[in-house]
Parts: sequence; structure tokens; C-alpha cells
Amino acid sequence: MRGAGAGDQWPDCHYPKTSGHVRGIIDGMDRPHRVAVLAFDGVVALDLGIPTQVFNSATDPDGNRLYEVRVCTPGAAPVHSSGGYDIVPKHGLELLDWADTVILPGLFREHVRLDPDHPALAAVRRVAGRARIMSICTGAFALAAAGLLDGRPAATHWAYADLFRAMFPQVQLDADVLFIDDGDILTSAGVAAGLDLCLHVVRRDHGTEVANRAARRSVVAPWRDGGQSQFIERPLPEAGDASTASTRAWALQRLGESLDLPQLARHARMSVRTFTRRFREETGLSPGRWLTGQRVEHARHLLESTDLTVDQVAERAGFGTAVSMRQHLRASIGTAPLAYRRTFRPTTSPSPDPTPTPTPTLAP
Repeated sequence: MRGAGAGDQWPDCHYPKTSGHVRGIIDGMDRPHRVAVLAFDGVVALDLGIPTQVFNSATDPDGNRLYEVRVCTPGAAPVHSSGGYDIVPKHGLELLDWADTVILPGLFREHVRLDPDHPALAAVRRVAGRARIMSICTGAFALAAAGLLDGRPAATHWAYADLFRAMFPQVQLDADVLFIDDGDILTSAGVAAGLDLCLHVVRRDHGTEVANRAARRSVVAPWRDGGQSQFIERPLPEAGDASTASTRAWALQRLGESLDLPQLARHARMSVRTFTRRFREETGLSPGRWLTGQRVEHARHLLESTDLTVDQVAERAGFGTAVSMRQHLRASIGTAPLAYRRTFRPTTSPSPDPTPTPTPTLAP
């Protein structure tokens, strides 16, 4: 489906909030964006390493790093990690005053109950509103204890959802999504969802080209929708069972065409009902939401890398009209097509009309 009527065919496309405040942190910056990772005792080892890996992989076309990542702990003291080893940092809580973004990685279950008067939480509260605040996995428990999630939507690892709701009923927990971008505060589900959140932030700060380079360097999928379910019931089809993967690949090569649900189901040789069910089981998304997300990503790529007009980009991406594309871009990333192009267009002249091959995103 494409054009102005796309919302009628695909009614369940929702987008994260964006923050002009954070956008202003990036604009005009003549130094790398500063990221402080705050580790508590019991820090989840994988979560601690994710920001360094992703943000250090984000570079400009000349290979210059766009972020500077440092790790700190309360009092610069060693903390024990879930991996069985200690983290010995170089920095204490003073690092938060240096940072443009503060990230709280996850905590092991016996460490998630934090005193709201903990000096580290007081330090996070102090910089909130100036710095962007993020959590990975059960790091949301620390943000909630600090009072920063009161009345706001948040994500955490699904296995900790019941405990989180019992401890913080004032938080609007959504345990079924990969991450939530609520503007100046962002939270993710567990483990690999931290990668998705960090790549989302790179994409929000610097565009799809930079984020895709960082994803390639980290050897991970370049994009997964934040609203995708944490539960993928059938990530791999059973032997001899039908899958929607070939239809997704087929659709990616035809984003500029008019595609509707019956057409996708016919290609998969399934009924609409069966196709929709299996699509959700394999991707965690409805067909409509997945297709709209792919079109938004392709439009962003074309705006960054070509001289095509807005009308031409809308046609190539499958939105049909510039009005429809403008609505989807504004809902997704909070900006209009031309404003996006001015922000993320490379300094070198892009190709006038590259082969419109979108980056495949066949599976979560």
C-alpha cells in the first residue's frame, strides 16, 4: 500500500517521540558527543560493553569518531559485574557533568533495588534535563528509583516486568517492546535490545548512513523497530514449514510499488489470516508496520544520499505523494524531508540517482 490512504490500510503504525532539546546537543557541535556510562555494583557485563562498541563504531566519512565514551562508577570504585570480574573505572560521578548523554546499563536481580537517595541517582537527577538519559535492560530500575520515569513510558527486560510494576506502579511500563524513545529519556529491553537502542540513537543523531556503518562494524542488523515485540514466537520456521522471509525479501525490492496485505499473502501462498499470524510470529510486527518502517528507512537513505526531489523520494519509497511521506517522516523522526536532508546530507555531492536497493531487514 502507498499514498495518502496508507494509514487506512495499515492502521497500527506508531512512532517514538523525538526531542528538539537533544537535537540541539548535536547541531553545531565541534567535538565528539560525550557519553558517560554509569555502572553500579552488579552491572550486567554485556550491557556495559554495548555503548562503547556501538558509539565508538560511529564515524564520519573520514573515519573520525562522532562519540567519546567513558565509564564511571560511584566514587570511581571497582564494581563487580555479572561476568564474574570487577570493573575498575578511571572516573567517578563527576563524569556525569562532562557528559551529553548518560547511560545506565542493566543490573543483576539482587542489585535492582536502589535507594532513591543513592548519591549516583542524585547525580543523574542533577544532569537530567541537560543531558540525554538512557537505560539498557534493568537499568530502568535505577531511573525509576531516581524518579525520572514517573508518569512516563518505559521498557525493561520482560522477565523483570512483574517486579518492576510492583516496585514502580507510577511508571507506564511496556514490557512488550524493544525500546522506547520518549525524547530526553530512552529505555530498552534486555540484552540485544540495548544494541537496537544505541543504533537508534546514532541514527537519530547522525542519520542512516552513519548508523548503518556502525551496525556493519558491530556485525549486527542495522535496524529493528523499537515497537517490535520482545517475544518472537517462531524466529525460525520448522523444517518444511512455510515462512514469510521470501515475501519480505520480495517486498524490499518493490518498495516503490503499491503493495497491500492480500498481495503479500498471495506471494507467500497463504491466506491473509495465516500470513498475518506468521508474519507477526517471525518478526514481532504486523505486515503494515514492518512495510511502513522499511519505507521510512528507504526514504531517509534517499534523502541523505541522492539529489532526488522530495516528490521523487516519496515515489521511490512507496509513499506515493510528498504529503504522505512528510506525515510519516514527521511522525517517525519529528522532522520534514527537506529539514532532514539539510541535517544529514554529507558534505560531498551525493549520487544523483543510485540504484534504489534498500538495506535488507529480513528478520529481527
